[in-house]
Amino acid sequence: MPPDGPRAFGQTVRLSGDELRAVGERLPDRSVLDRPLSSLRGVGAHFEGLAREAGVETVRDLLWLVPDDYEEPAPPGSVADALGGRRCRLLAEVESIRSQPGRGGRRGRTEAMLRDDSGSIKAIWFNRPWVADQLGTGKSVLVVGRADGADFIVEGHEVRSASTGGAREDGPPGLDGDVPRPRHRNFEGIGRGRWRSWAWEACRVAIAEPDPLPGGTRGFRRLPDIAAALRAAHFPASRDEAAAARERLVFEELFLYQLFVRERGRREREALGAAPVLNQGEPDHRSWLAGLPWQLTDQQAAAIEAIGGDLSSEVPMRRLLMGEVGAGKTVVALSAVIRTLGSGRQAALMAPTEVLARQHYLKVGQLLEGTGYEAHLLTGTVRGDERKVLLDELASGRPSLVIGTHALIGDQVEFGSLGLVVIDEEHRFGVRQRAALGGEVGRTPATHRLHLSATPIPRTLALTVWGDLDLTELRELPHGRGSVETVLLPAAEKDRALAELRSEVGRGRQGFVVCPVIRDDGPEGRPSVEAEASRLGTGPLAGCRIGLLHGELPEAEKEEVMAAFVAGTIDVLVSTTVIEVGIDVPNATVMLIEGAESFGLAQLHQLRGRIGRGQGASTCFLLDSEDGGPPNERLAALAGSGDGFEIAEADLRLRGEGELAGTRQHGLPRFSVARLPLDQAILEQARRELDRLDLAGNGLDSPLLAPALSEARDRFGRVSEP
Repeated sequence: MPPDGPRAFGQTVRLSGDELRAVGERLPDRSVLDRPLSSLRGVGAHFEGLAREAGVETVRDLLWLVPDDYEEPAPPGSVADALGGRRCRLLAEVESIRSQPGRGGRRGRTEAMLRDDSGSIKAIWFNRPWVADQLGTGKSVLVVGRADGADFIVEGHEVRSASTGGAREDGPPGLDGDVPRPRHRNFEGIGRGRWRSWAWEACRVAIAEPDPLPGGTRGFRRLPDIAAALRAAHFPASRDEAAAARERLVFEELFLYQLFVRERGRREREALGAAPVLNQGEPDHRSWLAGLPWQLTDQQAAAIEAIGGDLSSEVPMRRLLMGEVGAGKTVVALSAVIRTLGSGRQAALMAPTEVLARQHYLKVGQLLEGTGYEAHLLTGTVRGDERKVLLDELASGRPSLVIGTHALIGDQVEFGSLGLVVIDEEHRFGVRQRAALGGEVGRTPATHRLHLSATPIPRTLALTVWGDLDLTELRELPHGRGSVETVLLPAAEKDRALAELRSEVGRGRQGFVVCPVIRDDGPEGRPSVEAEASRLGTGPLAGCRIGLLHGELPEAEKEEVMAAFVAGTIDVLVSTTVIEVGIDVPNATVMLIEGAESFGLAQLHQLRGRIGRGQGASTCFLLDSEDGGPPNERLAALAGSGDGFEIAEADLRLRGEGELAGTRQHGLPRFSVARLPLDQAILEQARRELDRLDLAGNGLDSPLLAPALSEARDRFGRVSEP
């Protein structure tokens, strides 16, 4: 809902006609915001270079570098008040002043005796020797600070002109105002006061800048215009005004980014042309669904129906299917494959690792039994005659499914009739890879594309990074799945977890031990799979059949180990996170994750999803290596919830979007003002407003959106994968 009441500061920025003409004379040929910082008064070549190091090159950069905090104004007072210990601001005359350099680790200081009608006090500035040059005997100065004993520790000061009786000359709001004082950034070589004066000058000239948001949007949401919002963000009359200004700036950033992402998706689909209509395979599809040995969840059925609608259209499908761990996204994806094959077309399923590709190959092969269709495996290890036969099969165009890794986009791979590309573990691919996987597989870009993620993605990131895709969530678990208890233990209680694991093995069950690193040359204190496999096999788990799995093993050995674990000839698999997805062993009921604090919550949730896949109860032990302290907040959040989407949101909230695995790979911008997930509600509002405008006019081609679209392209068009 829009905020209650109009923004009181919507009309606070005023420039005289002379000032407006001056702006036009100084900046005749380019947008004010696109001008270099040196176009502002007071910014010379030296400071322009320092600002560039801080990432500020244009007036726009400066204006969007809004303060993160504001100081409460100091009440007016006198020397007598200051001597009483009150924080205050006082106007006084400099009687004497001197600087003392720092020695022996002590800070340098500048001392001045200040006098007003109520008495004298010694004022001290730490590490600011230039103050002595700025002030002199007889100068009038306004200082803000607090007494420390008999001394007055200065927080800030302003020199006052004797010719005006101590009044402040024109410039940004000073220390004598009863308004919040912004804490502009303090970069090496550029003090807060200089940033503040530059921001004041920038706000004065930015009044001439047109507003990119449609007028109807500003009116509907009661948002101030951009110039007023920028001015209020830098120099607010109150904290409420600063908060309202920030809301406007956040809304604009997120609205423009949503617009940019949506338009990018539209351009991509238009460039592809018509995709094949894949509805001829409906009889095969219905027969396959009827033969499944379990009942679909309601969400699976809804997802299958939505995807079927996509495949029945010439508009290329671009859908992201996010599945809770064990929610059955593979079955949903395979339903699309059956429809494709039944329509006489080929399908490709790409996974990021060979281990996962082989797991898909085994599982999908079982699900395709009796359909008359078969799956093929194409990875980097498939060579020689086997590879040649498979490439000939794909080039022939005969309906079939090929499952593979990046080998699917090799130069020699050509499809004769590709209709569907399924990209698994979408979050592991970057922007350029994603485009390549959809556009280069089979050299046939006009294919339907289904992206899968077994890692629940926070809605905040889904709307931001994948806003050009249709989003479908699978949160329901199939009937009959066993429960998983998550137990958080300090490392000192590791024997308790190992005893439970040994007990389960004794009952014919299996388990996992997961370590952060492969060998002991990693960070100190982080358990390694090589050392742990050796220690467990000769110690706490002696007599158990131990298997070792990590990413550096030869592919043939990985396949052999996994096959043995699936067959039950390995009791305990000691592994790195290569088992994070795609491993389905219903007999595994215990997992021990060592050094759990070094993993992200979403990754831990994926790991514990490898157990509890049968009907019995299972236990996941999280060992926290940081003994002696309070429980790890992130691990406690995981232990307290089994909802992957809820956990993903917690991970985003606790670690920040920049720390989550893969988010930067997707080209997520570092917004200037918006902070996710703090601003998720505004993100949702911006998306709804864009939907409203999209439906109300001519879509993205509406003249109302032209200024916003131009600004969105300029601001976000350079986002790329690092």
